[in-house]
Amino acid sequence: MSEKLLENVHEDLPDPTTSGKTIVISGKYSYFHYNCDDFQDAGWGCGYRTLQTMCSWIRNCKDEPTPDVPSIRRIQETLVHLNDKPESFIGSREWIGALEVFYTVDAIYNVSCKIVHIPSNGDVKKYVTLIKKYLEDYGGFIMMGGDVDCSSKGIVGVHIAGNDAYLLIVDPHFVTTSGKVQREDIQRTNFVRWQHTSEFLDSSFYNLCLPLIKDSKE
Repeated sequence: MSEKLLENVHEDLPDPTTSGKTIVISGKYSYFHYNCDDFQDAGWGCGYRTLQTMCSWIRNCKDEPTPDVPSIRRIQETLVHLNDKPESFIGSREWIGALEVFYTVDAIYNVSCKIVHIPSNGDVKKYVTLIKKYLEDYGGFIMMGGDVDCSSKGIVGVHIAGNDAYLLIVDPHFVTTSGKVQREDIQRTNFVRWQHTSEFLDSSFYNLCLPLIKDSKE
């Protein structure tokens, strides 16, 4: 690993409004992003990086010895072993989405996930209650993928103020050419941000992957 990964990069980010209620993830995760391990995946690896961040959260949930966070190559090998992908997938730059995240987490960590499909023109806001309930019950790291909006991202919180709702996004598209990165750098450049539900694309469907495991230390 070329750098020590930051943990819980959402912490100390101000709420989007001064009123309302905020619920955030429980436990710890490491922030995986483009090129963070000297593997050049900018432009195609966002799904893998979001999955790696989820895996780091799952590892921190468990008391017993747990497999390391898988490399991009190991993720690809796992999906081929599961007969989800052909052999040619290994070493490719093919994207992965919420279903592949579920398959990998289940295979490596024996953790089941819930997949939630948000249809195009389905209004992300309608699913805020579901996300809020999941964070209250499990406190987990959510992966979000889509089609038109194909940029994979993590969800680690929700803020509800009256009729307004925001999701706390952890975006893996951050790239750095310098060695030392601070949490403030990630927040200042909006790779961790509050995103109003109206800012998601109506023309895109979205899939959510919600790992069904709780932090045993909470």
